[in-house]
Amino acid sequence: MYTRQTVPPPEIGVAQVSPDSSRFGYRPELRRSLGFADLLFYGLVFMVPIAPMGIFGSVYAGAGGMVALAYVVGMVALVFTAASYAQMVKAFPLAGSVYNYAGRGIGAPVGFLAGWAILLDYVLVPSLLYLIAAVAMHSTVPAVPVWVWLVGFVLLNTLVNYRGIRMTALITRVMLIGEVIVLVIFLAAAGRALAQGKGQGFSWTPLYNPDTFTWALVFGAVSIAVLSFLGFDGISMLAEENKGGAGQIGRAMAAALGVAGMLFITQTWMAALLVPDPGGLLANGDPEGTAFYDAARLAGGPWLATLCAVATAVAWGVANSLVAQVATSRLLYAMARDRQLPKFLATVSVRHSVPTHAITLTALVSLAIGLYMNWRTDGIALLSSLINFGALTAFLVLHLAVVWHYLVRSRSRSYVAHLILPGIGITILAYVVVNANVAAQRLGFVWLTLGLLTLVGLYAAGRRPQLSGLAGGRESA
Repeated sequence: MYTRQTVPPPEIGVAQVSPDSSRFGYRPELRRSLGFADLLFYGLVFMVPIAPMGIFGSVYAGAGGMVALAYVVGMVALVFTAASYAQMVKAFPLAGSVYNYAGRGIGAPVGFLAGWAILLDYVLVPSLLYLIAAVAMHSTVPAVPVWVWLVGFVLLNTLVNYRGIRMTALITRVMLIGEVIVLVIFLAAAGRALAQGKGQGFSWTPLYNPDTFTWALVFGAVSIAVLSFLGFDGISMLAEENKGGAGQIGRAMAAALGVAGMLFITQTWMAALLVPDPGGLLANGDPEGTAFYDAARLAGGPWLATLCAVATAVAWGVANSLVAQVATSRLLYAMARDRQLPKFLATVSVRHSVPTHAITLTALVSLAIGLYMNWRTDGIALLSSLINFGALTAFLVLHLAVVWHYLVRSRSRSYVAHLILPGIGITILAYVVVNANVAAQRLGFVWLTLGLLTLVGLYAAGRRPQLSGLAGGRESA
């Protein structure tokens, strides 16, 4: 066990920094420079407006063709999660997301395990994004090996992140505009193709098909589709770089989730109506990951298929992985400054106000895992399953933290916000986890077991998890 010393006042010259983190025992180090638009753009880029293009075939096959319904259910499920995030960020406006919220809302050991669970999401997400982008670019330019593309994406994003959060925000905003343009082009071409009688014509079957519908089937597909939504929660990682107050984080998360959800539903619905061989896709799945591009080819020709493929590669390999590296490094930074990870990860650049060592480690881990998974034939599928399991498990703990912190500890009487909404969120997410890929469940529980053993090791070493600003498990006055 260790004792945290009193935090000295912020040094002169640390610009635009709010004292919010000071009352929790931390010296403010990250620069507060992000407004609502920056947070919204960050969340949208993290989710990627065209994200369904890369996993469309898997969701379509898993949902029995009801791909739009899978995204509707996924969005509804995460609306309740966003509401719980909004509640916890008001109480604890700190970097670290679920790690801090569970740790301060329930207890430091629970926070460690929640942080460990979501590490499975945040550490693996950049690897998956880099790998998918590298494979897509290799299919477009076969002369360049996958590993070369992978290394190039990692180096580019790491250099940008070293330059500071404002540089990241600027680049991601430009990327987002490009993604939206590509999406608009696809929707226009798809609408015209359907009007000309191509594909199956307009139908409600992507939303509901009585011949194939079962809740187990839909929720199994939701466990895949939810990958497209992961990233809205990353906005909470920027709580200490947000200049608009805790409420702005919640509003940005809800707005990003709503906008992305509508875009996902619209594009997958139209693509489902243009699938060249629906029966074959349902029977054989989409092992090559080209189902969406095949639909785009039917809608507008080879040029549209290529445009969508390249846009997906750039979006996942540059824009999405760039912000994923930001979120991962902030989680490592938050856990390291509480001495629950190696201390060197809490090092912050004086010049750019970013956690440079955490950024570097994220890049190295992403590169190593990406190269290894590229070697495996099931690499992309395995990464996707593990990421979703870690995120959904952490979200379950988040809902519990809302109930415990507000209803049990603080005696809140706001039953809708602090009991009913998180209760609904728990119910939906638990059902999704139960219907998830069995291999993901097994490997996920192995990861959680490793986290539990690490926690026991911390206790054995006399480093029982503690969070600054807490006393006796409660927030200090």
